[in-house]
Amino acid sequence: MNNFPTDIEIAQKAKKKPIQEISAKLGISPEELITYGNDKAKIHYDCLDRLGNKPDGKLILVTAISPTPAGEGKTTTSVGLVDGLCDVGEKAMVCLREPSLGPCFGMKGGAAGGGYAQVLPMTDINLHFTGDFHAIGAAHNLLSAIIDNHIHWENQLDIDPRRITWRRVVDMNDRSLRDITTGLGGPGNGIPREGGFDITVASEIMAVFCLASDLENLQTRIGNIVIGYSRQRVPIKVKQLNAQGAMTALLRDAFQPNLVQTIENNPALMHGGPFANIAHGCNSVMATRTALKLADYVVTEAGFGADLGAEKFFDIKCRKANLHPDAVVLVATTKALKMHGGISKDDLQKENVEAINHGCENLGRHIRNIGQFGVPVTVAINNYVTDTKKEHQAIIEYCAQFDIKCKISSHWSDGGKGARQLALQVIDMVKQQKSQFRTLYDDDMSLWDKTRHIARNIYGAEDIIADKKVRQQFIQYEKEGYGHYPICMAKTQYSFSTDPQLTGAPSGHDVPIREIRLAAGAEFIVVICGEIMTMPGLPKKPASENIGINEKKRITGLF
Repeated sequence: MNNFPTDIEIAQKAKKKPIQEISAKLGISPEELITYGNDKAKIHYDCLDRLGNKPDGKLILVTAISPTPAGEGKTTTSVGLVDGLCDVGEKAMVCLREPSLGPCFGMKGGAAGGGYAQVLPMTDINLHFTGDFHAIGAAHNLLSAIIDNHIHWENQLDIDPRRITWRRVVDMNDRSLRDITTGLGGPGNGIPREGGFDITVASEIMAVFCLASDLENLQTRIGNIVIGYSRQRVPIKVKQLNAQGAMTALLRDAFQPNLVQTIENNPALMHGGPFANIAHGCNSVMATRTALKLADYVVTEAGFGADLGAEKFFDIKCRKANLHPDAVVLVATTKALKMHGGISKDDLQKENVEAINHGCENLGRHIRNIGQFGVPVTVAINNYVTDTKKEHQAIIEYCAQFDIKCKISSHWSDGGKGARQLALQVIDMVKQQKSQFRTLYDDDMSLWDKTRHIARNIYGAEDIIADKKVRQQFIQYEKEGYGHYPICMAKTQYSFSTDPQLTGAPSGHDVPIREIRLAAGAEFIVVICGEIMTMPGLPKKPASENIGINEKKRITGLF
């Protein structure tokens, strides 16, 4: 284990094929690509238009148990599964989110997979890639500048500076920017007001980018964004500032999906990147729909555990994009289950079947939750070299209680061949079990009841609680015509509760709601629970301390 090469070493030694060869597998001509060097490209709008009438392939969602510091490996499993599907002769591709610089330099690391189940070029993808996040941040902050400029020049819309809800963004963990004051220094510098920054992945522009069906829809959604209120408390939309055209222009090129490849030279689309703990956690609808036209099996993943990523994938993305998922792969590891069973991170190398049995309560909650959506599910054990047969057997036997098949997948160490059995299980599940997909709640439920429904049926909570001001905000959004919107929960990813230390499968707790935000362009309501932050901070020892350049001018330390 100690002698195993690092992720970045594996990626740098991998034999990439020219991106034109990868696109040729999909029936995409070189003329339909916008290349970024030899190993990555955007798919041109002409190709996207051409694919419109082709039949869809099967859509497979990869999700996971509640995350722990031990790791679960959703992205790694997604990539490994696609390589496994291709290895058994199927036409498959993976659809992933782009990494954010925040976790790359913070604690989580990148989002290009790991071991021998990665997408390439790993360093490019984890850093600037094709510039999509920069474009999203630029479009978002252009709107911020336009708002302040409008107020500076006579403020014809009578925007109340105290009621501006639009914050700035930056793609980095920077806690010092959470709450700031702008416009200081005299009349020439604008109107002093309180503001703040979110991380780019929490931007409503990111959400709109990932939910828009086409470029026209993107511009319409941007125009519908509510940035704040007038002194008469009338909502102010972007289209009243005439900013939607310029913002869409900044996003035009970025909105085309990015084509890359796995280590085994299978196609991958990476596009968009909202976090699932503070946003809706899914890659772009544009990329997913494109992939469904290009492959027979499309594997996508949703961020963090199934209580966040999968729920939002079903209730927001599938609802809005009219997608019908065919199967779910729920990822678990022995190490993460041990942590949910009360074992410290330092003791995870030792065999402990008892801890796994206890930790499987978390796995069981997720299995039951996914069952509410009517989509067939299988469990994938993301294999570690330190795992034992007894530990694996304990998980397999636990899953059998739910009549759920459980497959051990060694894609991290063995690539596609290590995921063959998982791939065959997914194929069999799709062929033998028809998906009866349904959302968790109906559009016509009240916003409060939707939120309570998620808390009770997904988190195992007794109820939701909020002060009078927040309760009134729910009612106000309904009066303004937003009552049919789905709910986007912002909550700690580490627990079914709002307490990140409460692992396993807690029940009977209350979910405190601190704040709610209207995302009229994305067409959902963000419900912020507990102490979750939309601008994360760096840990005491950030990953950036290990990243650098070696004597061969190669990047080191990314993972």
